[in-house]
Amino acid sequence: MSDTTESTESATTESAPIDAELVRALEAIILVASDPVPLELLSQILHQPTEVVESLCASLASAYEEAGHGFQLVQIAGGYRYQSHPDVAAYVERFILDGQRARLSGAALETLAIVAYKQPLSRAQIASIRGVDPDGVLRTLQSRGYIDQIGRDPGPGQAVLWGTTPAFLEKLGINSVNDLPPIVEFLPGADIVEALEVGLRISKSDDVAPIVEEATPVAEPVEAAHDEPGA
Repeated sequence: MSDTTESTESATTESAPIDAELVRALEAIILVASDPVPLELLSQILHQPTEVVESLCASLASAYEEAGHGFQLVQIAGGYRYQSHPDVAAYVERFILDGQRARLSGAALETLAIVAYKQPLSRAQIASIRGVDPDGVLRTLQSRGYIDQIGRDPGPGQAVLWGTTPAFLEKLGINSVNDLPPIVEFLPGADIVEALEVGLRISKSDDVAPIVEEATPVAEPVEAAHDEPGA
């Protein structure tokens, strides 16, 4: 029996006895899963109440943390999964991300943020916010698996509505869109806005003096000289 299993059993002895085979089965299922495993599915597979499975996952996560492992058991995107510990992120980045990261463009990140905070919304609504045609960016984000069509507007035309996917939550390391930071945190403070207004305001002394065009002198007509008769 591993130290982690022993720690898990000791952590949950007071609540209910935990079968070591149950712990091993839970670890194996989450380990081989490509996506976060929902609590209800774990409960169904293990033939245990959801309360028991949830308590077991919490005990395992605590045991891993106390043992100082380089991975964690986390609840994310509506399920449980293993992921690397934030403390060793620098090493993981060197191994996986160095030279292999396909970065999203600024336009794609902007569109993704709009969808994340305003979903569900249509293509026309996204275009009205961004001021440009979002079709190409939407295709890119959909191909990456970050957004998808999640319904249709009940209004005229029944426009396709876009929203984020579980893969988006998984990439950000959050359990739901409700865990996104408040958008107000990204807005400049009142003092900054006031400073910008003052800096951009044109004072009277800075007014551009009106350009006065000088009238072009008009040449007076020259009368032809006539010789007087008999001159």
